[in-house]
Amino acid sequence: MSPEITRAMALLPTLDYGDPRAVRSKMNRWIKLSASAGLWRPEEPGVAVRDRVASAGVPVRTYVPRERREPSPAIVYFHGGAFAIGDLDFEHPRCLEMAKSTGAVVISVDYRLAPENPFPAGLDDCYAAFTWTTEVAAELGIDVARVAVAGASAGGALAAAVTLLARDRGGPRPAFQLLLYPVTDDRMVTPSMSTFIDTPGWNRRNSEHMWSHYLGSQRGRDVPSPYAAPMRATDLRGLPPAYVMTAEIDALRDEGIQYAQRLVEAGIPTELHHYPGTFHGFDTLANAAVSHRSRAEHYAVLRGALGLP
Repeated sequence: MSPEITRAMALLPTLDYGDPRAVRSKMNRWIKLSASAGLWRPEEPGVAVRDRVASAGVPVRTYVPRERREPSPAIVYFHGGAFAIGDLDFEHPRCLEMAKSTGAVVISVDYRLAPENPFPAGLDDCYAAFTWTTEVAAELGIDVARVAVAGASAGGALAAAVTLLARDRGGPRPAFQLLLYPVTDDRMVTPSMSTFIDTPGWNRRNSEHMWSHYLGSQRGRDVPSPYAAPMRATDLRGLPPAYVMTAEIDALRDEGIQYAQRLVEAGIPTELHHYPGTFHGFDTLANAAVSHRSRAEHYAVLRGALGLP
């Protein structure tokens, strides 16, 4: 690992997702400290930010580039947090930068969290926010044919699940899916899951807590829905093109790689970029050259997929 990556990894807070409420409190304090240290930017002069309410009462935050050509593409973004933590502030800096760097409208979704609201509550909110985006496209100056979905970690699972739901329900379909170190498989049988038991960033122990919270009473009784664990889907044909990113020192590494491979096998145009010497969340937590390079690549991929200059 580069020195910057090593330092960032050492500074990661130790989180035990066995107690989601404690993790939420710790992460809220961490965000406040990051903001006070100038590492968490609340605003961007070139982006108009507004909190709104989508269908079914789902809170969303829109990020609209002030200099854009309407109708513009949109990216519906689902934050990470093991399905159990996070809100509209959780990945606010990423959404600000994404809107500025792509020229697309970004819509961040504040979905319901487990364990208080297990599957499918959070996914229902994400799908409602996606369909709402297509319904109010004219109002927001959005090209309904160029709406992507994106997410990191658990948000990657939700983005993948929204594409499956959209295909299966026959409604509006995303034009593209951006999956950053995504959660895809509840079985946790990959080599990376066996290797990274208690690694900072993300690890097997917290994955076990995550799936218990998210699946609730469904865990261990029956085969989970593919909308909860996308790797369980038997047919990935008909999904939108995809970009999948994985990190080397991450328990989720192999299931992300395997999901990308299955997309390829299903005939889905898919780009997989595996970053060696990095950890889960490296692109947002480290000031290393590889972190900046990865984000620049995300934005370039989105611009290309959505027809932006």
